[in-house]
Amino acid sequence: MLLKLDSGFWLTDPVFSDRASPVQWAGPKRFHAPPISLEQLPPIEGVILSHDHYDHLDRAAVLALAAKTRHFVTPLGVGDLLVEWGVDATKIQQLDWWQETRIGGVRLVATPAQHFSGRGMFEKNPTLWASFVIEADGLRVFFSGDSGYFDGFKAIGDRLGPFDLTMVECGAYDRMWSGVHMQPEETVQAHLDLRGLWLMPVHNGTFDLALHGWQEPFTRVSRIAGEKGVALTTPGFGEAVNLYQPPAEHAWWLPSP
Repeated sequence: MLLKLDSGFWLTDPVFSDRASPVQWAGPKRFHAPPISLEQLPPIEGVILSHDHYDHLDRAAVLALAAKTRHFVTPLGVGDLLVEWGVDATKIQQLDWWQETRIGGVRLVATPAQHFSGRGMFEKNPTLWASFVIEADGLRVFFSGDSGYFDGFKAIGDRLGPFDLTMVECGAYDRMWSGVHMQPEETVQAHLDLRGLWLMPVHNGTFDLALHGWQEPFTRVSRIAGEKGVALTTPGFGEAVNLYQPPAEHAWWLPSP
């Protein structure tokens, strides 16, 4: 997501490569091009990175953004990767769970998530993963990164909620991956645990990462949110959203009648 906060622009987990993979000739491929190019992006106040997996940490994008980005905020260990790649260490802040930082008028808190890390076949959790609480301009936003459903969402909601908007993963799931990714039912429950006002499901429709149909995450979360009385906003790729007054759900992913 490209967010405008405290008069500056922020990016969450920017991935602009064609494939979420260590090589660009194999691996999960994009369904569509990014709605904006790296060259078209304005100067970036900060990049928020949730963890080191290839569909969230794109080395090529990070290096392209480094010159126009003032701050990188990461979980522990992820910033060390950026330094290895050549990013100026003075731009990087690494946070443990529940640690926070303030950059101008933006408050960022690294919060727990239930996931894993590693960019190699034999790496076992070399870096930390996190969700983030983002506060600015009188708004409180939650960004899940990747996570299975766990009691941490309620802990975050009790400690740092309520939230004006929750951006919670809903896509690339499978029953066998229940510990590290959520089914749409769990996405909605996580939002309720967080004490969110509006839910914006994310982590869907861009990379071919799971066996479910492309439309399935949107369709399922829409139905479940309706059953639970949850206010859902579902912007299309590249669509602008007013965080103070998000647009109500519109099913843009369905074929036109």
